[in-house]
Amino acid sequence: MWATQTTSRTLNEASMSERHEQWMVRYGRVYNDITEKERRFSIFKDNVELIEAFNSVGSRPYKLSINAFADQTNEEFQASRNGYKMPLGPKLQTVSFRYENVTAVPSSMDWRKKGAVTPVKDQGQCGSCWAFSTIAATEGINQLTTKKLISLSEQELVDCDKAGEDQGCEGGYMEDGFEFIVKNKGIATEAAYPYDAADGTCNSQEEASHAAKIISNVVPMKLLE
Repeated sequence: MWATQTTSRTLNEASMSERHEQWMVRYGRVYNDITEKERRFSIFKDNVELIEAFNSVGSRPYKLSINAFADQTNEEFQASRNGYKMPLGPKLQTVSFRYENVTAVPSSMDWRKKGAVTPVKDQGQCGSCWAFSTIAATEGINQLTTKKLISLSEQELVDCDKAGEDQGCEGGYMEDGFEFIVKNKGIATEAAYPYDAADGTCNSQEEASHAAKIISNVVPMKLLE
């Protein structure tokens, strides 16, 4: 019995190792040395087992799958992706969005059904979540206003918005991102100013081609109907 269990465990380890190798090829992952590879394999194995255990419960409303971050711990993932800067001093001045007819505000709203949400984007190894949040909101209100869903440029915010607390891949505030778009009189498209997941020098030529702008913090109810 012990021999059978040992053999089974060895086969499972071999299978997991093969999956890790295939995953490395798929996502172009290369490790510095064998020590790092062994550590990453251990994390990969734990994550895969967690995914499979979750998916084995039939009542789940969704399924998990292996992605490009399967060899990272939760702490590593959060450190590399969360660029939102929590206020350390006095609370930031807030700019609220108002509705024209408060009594008619719906209890919920799925912006996807309104065609106001672009496909999922990947911020990469850059703490630019603040820029992605700012741009996603701007894309939505631009679509509701113009009926055109346009993918806008997160990279323009990363490169060009250096006022206040916004510091590209080092993090920032959505509020400052909105303020930049207002003062800049618009924002470029993703196609004109593509994302490269790294801090860069503001490209004034690409930045000058505005595809959307923020002119009001009032959301007309007719856009929500």
